[in-house]
Amino acid sequence: MNRLLILTALSASLMASACVTVIDASDSDDAWHGNNAQPFDEARSSCRASAGNGHGDAFRDCMAGKGWTRS
Repeated sequence: MNRLLILTALSASLMASACVTVIDASDSDDAWHGNNAQPFDEARSSCRASAGNGHGDAFRDCMAGKGWTRS
């Protein structure tokens, strides 16, 4: 019985950690963090206009220049 309980708890924790990994790997705005940064929506719009599409190194560098980093 104890083995089953331990196995169930271990399995549940592994499944939950996989979900977090999938969520964190997305292009969600929740992954950005700023300290003394420009307002996020304005920074994102400006960087999309100058770096294109909102993806890639140019966009990330632009956002970093405005105080935002991606975790």
